[in-house]
Amino acid sequence: MRGDDYQQEGIFSYISPEKRVPADHPLRPIRKMVDEILKEMSPQFAKLYSDVGRPSIAPERLLRSLLLQIFYSVRSERMLIEQLQYNLLFRWFVGMEMDEAVWNHAVFSKNRERLLNEEIAEGFFRRVLERAKDGKGKPPGAGGEVDFHGEKRKNQTHQSTTDPDARLFKKSKGSEAKLGYLGHVLMENRNGLLLQTFLTEANGRAERDAAMLMAETIPGGKRVTLAGDKNYDTQELVRELRGMNITPHVAENDTNRRSAVDQRTTRHPDMKSVNGSENEWSNRSGG
Repeated sequence: MRGDDYQQEGIFSYISPEKRVPADHPLRPIRKMVDEILKEMSPQFAKLYSDVGRPSIAPERLLRSLLLQIFYSVRSERMLIEQLQYNLLFRWFVGMEMDEAVWNHAVFSKNRERLLNEEIAEGFFRRVLERAKDGKGKPPGAGGEVDFHGEKRKNQTHQSTTDPDARLFKKSKGSEAKLGYLGHVLMENRNGLLLQTFLTEANGRAERDAAMLMAETIPGGKRVTLAGDKNYDTQELVRELRGMNITPHVAENDTNRRSAVDQRTTRHPDMKSVNGSENEWSNRSGG
């Protein structure tokens, strides 16, 4: 029988945010790691605050909130506070109860500025990076952008005076060439989390090489899928991914050539789209 569209709001909730978050959610091990770090740093937090006066936002909650802003690319602190109003996953990660009042965004910003002006924040993010980093990739050096639009310039004849490793690169046909690097990210599509980043020299193979290196970090045990655009449709990449027990959901590039993606993938109607709900991982690159 058809159920009633009953919209009377409940007065009480007997389920905590902890029970609402799936046991296999990728934020769970991150929360555990972060809590361990924050516990180690508790004596340092205590030295920052007076024993009297109005309580501030707990530094532990503030730092967890900033991590969420990074993980989910929340554009502003105002939007972050808005998410904390109704997003149970965010509330659970920060450590807030279901009916707990959320901070004013201006108060949050003021507390954040105080904390980030201290060495304490640098120490926190350094510890997170040390525990999460896999040892691959290098941070970029300092260097500015130069617009070479309309000029014939080559890497063999032109380079940055402050960052000689930067290379000329065009993001699209007809756009200006700029000195820089390529940044690559591996996304977990089911929950929209950024899980891996990689920085490479700007060249024609960088996207595919970075994709293979980041694919090696995907947890094994079961077959997963990896999405990508037409630039990833090459014989080498498709072969290597299948050898890792990864199904390549890359867009077919059959313009004046034969696609490397065979019927094992294309026979399924939903495999034609690299952004379908069946995909678990996706690789993206940009200058």
